[in-house]
Amino acid sequence: MNLLTSAAKVSSMTMLSRILGLVRETLIARAFGASEMTDAFNVAFRLPNLLRRLFAEGAFSQAFVPILSESNTKFGPERSKQIINVVSTLLFWALLLVVVLGVVFTPFLVLFVASGFKNQGTFELSVVLTRIMFPYIGFISMVSLAAGILNSNKRFMIPAFTPVLLNLGMILGALYIAPQLSTPIYGLAIGVMVGGVLQLLLQIPALLKIGMLPQIGITYKAVKSAMQDSDAKRVLKLMGPAVFAVSVSQISLIINTNIASHLATGSVSWLTYADRLMEFPTALLGVAVGTVLLPSLSKANAASDYEQAGKLINWGIRLTFLIATPAAITLFIFGEPLATSLYHYGKFSSHDVAMTTIALQAYGVGLIGLILIKVLAPGFYARQDVKTPVKIGLFVLAVTQLSNFIFVPYLQHTGLALSIGIGACINALLLWIGLYRRGVMQYGEQQWGRFFLRLAVGVGMFGAVLYVGANYHNWIDLQVNPLSRISLMMGWGVCAVIVYFFTLWIIGFKFKEFLRHSH
Repeated sequence: MNLLTSAAKVSSMTMLSRILGLVRETLIARAFGASEMTDAFNVAFRLPNLLRRLFAEGAFSQAFVPILSESNTKFGPERSKQIINVVSTLLFWALLLVVVLGVVFTPFLVLFVASGFKNQGTFELSVVLTRIMFPYIGFISMVSLAAGILNSNKRFMIPAFTPVLLNLGMILGALYIAPQLSTPIYGLAIGVMVGGVLQLLLQIPALLKIGMLPQIGITYKAVKSAMQDSDAKRVLKLMGPAVFAVSVSQISLIINTNIASHLATGSVSWLTYADRLMEFPTALLGVAVGTVLLPSLSKANAASDYEQAGKLINWGIRLTFLIATPAAITLFIFGEPLATSLYHYGKFSSHDVAMTTIALQAYGVGLIGLILIKVLAPGFYARQDVKTPVKIGLFVLAVTQLSNFIFVPYLQHTGLALSIGIGACINALLLWIGLYRRGVMQYGEQQWGRFFLRLAVGVGMFGAVLYVGANYHNWIDLQVNPLSRISLMMGWGVCAVIVYFFTLWIIGFKFKEFLRHSH
């Protein structure tokens, strides 16, 4: 299996999802701007979205996929199917309990996420929106189970395509459901639920095709038997700490949302709009590479082939720097053209553009770190090592909140974004040190100095082109001709990318190094 090809396939599906996600955010910005309604929706969506990230892109996959891959390698598909059945049974009943409790105790959850809304009308709106969307946690968590099964069988396309359906559901809600309601923002919440149902239904044919459709036990005897299964216990044992270890940035995001709820109206929305743009490269590269690496790393570790595991991680690190470095420069230099072209319509004002732009610049500081975490963390979880990432996560969470204490009084919402970025960089550095001390990083290409020197030249040229483009036009005034503004934004971006890769080619960068195959 060619890892770059697999990552490219996952990335292409993720790109489609993120493009639709930007369309979705553009529609929301145009219709609602950065207002109390969008603040309420973003807070309400934070909880199910947090669970989505933890499961679909984090803890569940990190705990489940290595054990399933190990079972496939050592015992074959029959035992793997047994593991799938018992884990799906436990997951289904746990989710049912969580959803019921979540709907009942929604007011307390909203206070936990946004205590600043307590004495505002925004609070009641957030409670209703959260109750509408909370069952989405159940749908997306079962989708994550299906994704783990499919990814373990090297079927990456369906899981990568699945998020597209959530964006389509929300676009449907914004365009057609919201205008029919007395409180239009409810249309977005209904769209989330429509997307969740569609995402789950999409998994069924793919699972049937490989003969791995989970059989959920509905009797007490079945549940008791599932709880006693040794591999199910291993998944649960790994998953508990993994929830924290792979989600430090998400826990920080929840805390930051609470802090933002005490700042100026619109702060939650400015951070959310900036976060959507930051997520674009994070998902395209970090999630894609992490998804492809984990099954291969798990297989290599199960076979005690630590040299192959080390080479795989080094490959992921180099690919991250190749793509994520210019992406980070783009957020830092080209933020205003991006924010104006995508959001500056309808109720989204020039002030909203300025506030979103500075948040983007702050996120750009930590973009490489955020992506590297998704590449480095599988190196621990493939070995079923959860203790080290947990220790790192605890330290980074403390650093992030200390940074908030320092930056927020002076930088307001921008300080929140900067704290997450700094925390992500420290997290990635400590993960790398941990792998280095275990001897993992000794394998693979060692000419890092030459690699970074060439990369710096290419990134310098890339940044120069974007700097000219960002300052050559008055992007706010171009609102009168949105198609021209979007064309100019894309034109400068394409030009910068061409200059970047042409420069790397001229100075002898070897792109063939990234054509790596797994065993």
